[in-house]
Amino acid sequence: MDNILTSKEKLLDKIFDNVYEGIVVINREAKVVLVNQPFLDYVHKTREDVIGKHVTEVVDNTRLHIALATGKDEIGDIQIINGEKKIVMRRVIYNDGKIIGVIGRIMFKNVQDLKTLSDKVLEMQSELDYYKKALREVRDAKYNFDNIIGMSSEIIRTKYMAEKAALTNSNVLIYGESGTGKELFAHAIHTASNRQTGPFVKVNCGAIPSELLESELFGYEEGAFTGAKRGGKIGKFEYANGGSIFLDEIGEMPLHMQVKLLRVLQEKVIERIGGLKSIELDVRIIAATNKDLEKQIKLGKFREDLYYRLNVMNITIPPLRDRIEDIDVLVTYLLDRLSAQCGRHIVKVSKEAMKYLKEYYWPGNVRELENVIERAINLIETGNEIKLEDLPIQIQNNSHTYIVNRYTKLKDILEDIEKKTIMDILVKTKGNKSKAAKMLDVSRTSLYEKIWKYDIE
Repeated sequence: MDNILTSKEKLLDKIFDNVYEGIVVINREAKVVLVNQPFLDYVHKTREDVIGKHVTEVVDNTRLHIALATGKDEIGDIQIINGEKKIVMRRVIYNDGKIIGVIGRIMFKNVQDLKTLSDKVLEMQSELDYYKKALREVRDAKYNFDNIIGMSSEIIRTKYMAEKAALTNSNVLIYGESGTGKELFAHAIHTASNRQTGPFVKVNCGAIPSELLESELFGYEEGAFTGAKRGGKIGKFEYANGGSIFLDEIGEMPLHMQVKLLRVLQEKVIERIGGLKSIELDVRIIAATNKDLEKQIKLGKFREDLYYRLNVMNITIPPLRDRIEDIDVLVTYLLDRLSAQCGRHIVKVSKEAMKYLKEYYWPGNVRELENVIERAINLIETGNEIKLEDLPIQIQNNSHTYIVNRYTKLKDILEDIEKKTIMDILVKTKGNKSKAAKMLDVSRTSLYEKIWKYDIE
């Protein structure tokens, strides 16, 4: 037994002497009773020189006896020992409420050690801040209702409905053509809600292959399938817990995934692929589509029960052609933002160019307007004004004023209108001629003939 105790004591002495910090312990008489080798090295003394001595005889400028008298700890003090600045700590030892001694620790050999550690901490903090910011950019909403530009009655009414939706925890379904700003409204709804401090997670249902969508939304456990990441993966719904998830292009979601999403909406739980436990969720769904979901239901491409679960609060964003009066304020806003972004100083649009902008059909909506303004800013060689010639040819040739001034024969006017209509529809269908022919109610052969006739690219 004695051998074991002796062995343990030797081990403790070994550890005590090999710690980085210099340590000294005094008793209630301020005499040194315990000391380790690093401390002896700092004060340039041997153990025999210090044990049993009053601490003031051992250490220059010591305050251990003062801490003993006051009963107050002293943390992070600078003390000069043998001509060198040391960072020290003094902690009072109590037993049954009575002071029985003080521990002194030299925490850093010198101030430079502290600076080195401080620099490392700052570096780590900077790195942590960077990753936090990157995570916020992925998870957080960037916009609010102030970022939705417009003064028309249509957009004011839409913002009002969206603000009402933000005050609830109900699911929201946003309708709108491509480029109208569905994602912008989704951000704003989350930012104005009581979930604003929670995550905002975006998922484009049309951009993720159907075979990967389930693992993206719900995650998976390690070994769930061939190629599964070690440790598994958290799904987008788990990331969004406590916040909102934005399901863009919900109309593109495959039917088998619609069934799984419906279960999430009904039961407020998910299961990772390959997992056995249910994970409870507190997530508000904001969905968006440019499709007519009621028509999709009739075609058997969208579940009716899911539609009614999503369509609690309905927001329909008007296309730009239905709020032409907003073009002035939108152009002013875009000029200011895009000029700074492009490093140019373009401050206005000529009256003639503005007239043509207001007479254009805008199949790509606000996004197309943004692209047109950015293109014009980059094309301007001199001056600070966008002129008609800086606009795309389809806008220059699409104005009613342009047609009347250019043509006098009714046949020419009708042909020009027909050409512009076909061009608009092809833009809207993203070049899909079958869809364009169906929208124009003509055969594909007739459409191809007109494309060739008018030399439409």
